Amino acid sequence: MALYLLYESASGYGLFLANGIDEIGQNTEAVRNSISDLNRFGKVVQLTAFVPFESSLDALTQCNSLTEGLMTDELRNFLELNLPKVKEGKKAKFSLGVSEPKLGSHIFEVTKIPCQSNEFVLEIIRGVRLHFERFIKDLKPGDLEKAQLGLGHSYSRAKVKFNVNRVDNMVIQAIFLLDTLDKDVNSFSMRVREWYSWHFPELVKIVNDNYLYAKLAKFIEDKSKLSEENVPELTEILGDEDKAKEVVEAAKASMGQDLSPIDLINVQQFAQRVMDLAQYRKNLYDYLVTKMNDIAPNLASLIGEVVGARLISHAGSLTNLAKCPSSTLQILGAEKALFRALKTRGNTPKYGLIFHSSFIGRASARNKGRMARYLANKCSMASRIDCFADSGSTIFGEKLREQVEERLDFYDKGVAPRKNIDVMKAAIEGAAAKDDMETEEATPAPSAKKSKKKKARSEAAEDGEAMAEDKLTVTTNGGDDIEDAKSEKKKKKEKRKLEQEQTVEKSNGTKKKKKSKDEEVEDVQPASEIKKKKKKKSKTEDDE
Repeated sequence: MALYLLYESASGYGLFLANGIDEIGQNTEAVRNSISDLNRFGKVVQLTAFVPFESSLDALTQCNSLTEGLMTDELRNFLELNLPKVKEGKKAKFSLGVSEPKLGSHIFEVTKIPCQSNEFVLEIIRGVRLHFERFIKDLKPGDLEKAQLGLGHSYSRAKVKFNVNRVDNMVIQAIFLLDTLDKDVNSFSMRVREWYSWHFPELVKIVNDNYLYAKLAKFIEDKSKLSEENVPELTEILGDEDKAKEVVEAAKASMGQDLSPIDLINVQQFAQRVMDLAQYRKNLYDYLVTKMNDIAPNLASLIGEVVGARLISHAGSLTNLAKCPSSTLQILGAEKALFRALKTRGNTPKYGLIFHSSFIGRASARNKGRMARYLANKCSMASRIDCFADSGSTIFGEKLREQVEERLDFYDKGVAPRKNIDVMKAAIEGAAAKDDMETEEATPAPSAKKSKKKKARSEAAEDGEAMAEDKLTVTTNGGDDIEDAKSEKKKKKEKRKLEQEQTVEKSNGTKKKKKSKDEEVEDVQPASEIKKKKKKKSKTEDDE
């Protein structure tokens, strides 16, 4: 059978024919050693056809489709033109060697060209890659390197832009901005309280929330203008009628000094800025939650969006966090305390940023270190799943969260938790069921056919079980047959013993005639009868 090889280079597609190669007789090591010699390799592998790419953009589209295991129209035309035609109903007299098994399966589905991808084919393709410049005569020295460099740059740029939702830089910037906004909003709101308290000092004790205080400062302006008519508007802001009446009464008996209209305008403008900042902080938090659910859904469902985002930002990226062992993840954010403890030979810290999780706060003082170590282990698993999984889902994070809850119960109440392998099996089954549901929603007609097939298989299995049960009942009802089978087993054992004795006697030098099968059976029967008699005698003696 002839073997063709498909080689995808940066400059175009190449088709090679391998002559005189017996795949069964060849060893992979022998092929690997013979590749380096061009004289030997050139006699076996010859160039059949080569088609260059039209432009760098065309090369990029071809490369993207090949990495996904898809055959483009250009590749299909190239193969159909240069390969022998496969007649319908007849077996092909050649096969196509490819480096990617997914691509080979797609080529076979569309064109019915038989493809193979194994170590033998990969070694020959490696030799083609090594001597590719010498096979194509029109290439100038350095052209192939330039094409590879340009395609590599454009392909890496396209890969970075390929999945926009999985970019973790947005999470890092969002969590940094959220932390700075928290500090700024707190300091600005304290400045509003201090500034407006010169005019209305009693309002600080009534309203504790910073956002509501800034909103009231903007609404009230001058306290002397407050009256009973403003109670409904104040209740809309505060959400409590009693507090609104309390504010009106405090304004009537207030000890604060009067402010000029210009001062009140400045206070109002500053209060409006604080309100806008607080509203933007709320919108930024919602944005962070959505981004974390896209980038690291399992980590977010396990430890929370804010703590998970802080871990990612401190590690530098989700990939760096996934590479960290759980012992490093446990003390992320406590590096100063760690190096101080190592320098002074004191106790090392038990937790860093992970301390902000609610699980460690719920654990008792003696179990906080254990809980931090266990939670760091689960966080490292969740980050690795999020980083390297093809599709994002929260099933693993939810299962890991259940494990942490069970560990808390084990420390507090002594309830034995489930094993890790059982939880992971349940998570994998749940993920598979979710994928099946998504595929069924996407393609409703085939799913209905599959469900019918599953029903037919289940019915056939039930029929098979019923038949097996019938057979079992038949055998259990026939007690005589079982006894006969047992007696036959005993006879076979006796035969084996006699044969062993004969071999021993032969080895000692004694010659005995071989007994026929009938004689052996006759010898076996009295032995069984003797055993039965002995059992009867023992029973009679016990009765006496």
